[in-house]
Amino acid sequence: MADETRRHSGPNPEDVPSGLDPYTEFDDFDLPSYVGRTSFHKLPELTDAAALAARRPDVAIVGAPFDDAVSHRPGARFGPRAIRAAHYDAGSPNSLQLGIQPFEWIDVVDAGDAPVTPANIERGHAVIRRKVLEVARAGAIPIVLGGDHSITFPSASAVAESIAPKRLGMVHFDAHADAANSTWGVLASHGTPMRRLIESGAIDGRNFVQVGLRGYWPPPEVLEWMRQHGLRTHFMTEIEERGAEAVVADAIAEALDGPELIYLSIDIDVLDPGMAPGTGTPEPGGMLSRELLRAIRQIVGAVELAGMDIVEVAPAYDVSDITAAVAHRCVMEAISALAAKRRAAGGTARPSGRSRDG
Repeated sequence: MADETRRHSGPNPEDVPSGLDPYTEFDDFDLPSYVGRTSFHKLPELTDAAALAARRPDVAIVGAPFDDAVSHRPGARFGPRAIRAAHYDAGSPNSLQLGIQPFEWIDVVDAGDAPVTPANIERGHAVIRRKVLEVARAGAIPIVLGGDHSITFPSASAVAESIAPKRLGMVHFDAHADAANSTWGVLASHGTPMRRLIESGAIDGRNFVQVGLRGYWPPPEVLEWMRQHGLRTHFMTEIEERGAEAVVADAIAEALDGPELIYLSIDIDVLDPGMAPGTGTPEPGGMLSRELLRAIRQIVGAVELAGMDIVEVAPAYDVSDITAAVAHRCVMEAISALAAKRRAAGGTARPSGRSRDG
């Protein structure tokens, strides 16, 4: 790599050196978002398990381009690519919400996609689980870009396996409970992952916290099963009456009641479809983008995050990429909150991107 002292640092340098070669004066990390690498935020790509284990990044982005388990509109298989591309920043971004440049404090890489093939639910889930397990065993927090919500079963199962014997809890933002027994007889659909996680023993029912449920599904028998297994549920009507701030505070307290680590699962349809139309099962009357982004900062700042996913982004139904953009920001808010926690704890900075990409 060329001498970094002879390059611009970021898109808006205060002091512009003279006499630089225009072909090399900017590192790829600092070029516009539409130029160069297609990894998440143009971060280094480490797709090999051995390379991940050797580097031991703090966070690794994983793509799960799988939507063979949907019950309505398909298209979430294209979500990971759209989320990766949904940023305009160049160089090291600066979080105005938390006052930190997250990639200067934690090492984040893109671990690539699980090698999914179409029309095979069992295989798709198996390779997603293996990919997430590789990342978790390398010491990184996997942030998984879906894909339909069925990918949470293999992803959270892998995280639970990696942290055992510690217990994993779940904070789940969604319009739908996803706790059905089956969808037209399919046990591994995007409407069943939370039940599969509980039945498998990966996460105990009382350690599930769900936020934002609304609409006309699930039926009473599924809600009764949830009640019997101790799931803690906050319907959208509660957010309407009490406000998102109070409900999220309760969700954090509930999430910390028992588990040592937390998995955060965000179905983009928790948002009102006016703000996130690009999804397979839109449900009117949802959260605002700012409420969800603030909730992510609050939760990640308060719990020990073991893993995260953002699912059900279906670009074919999007408008001006606004759904992909808010999904990208969900990831960035989590990364920024992790960085802020490290700084507050007096931890050592581990920069990503340009400064570690040799």
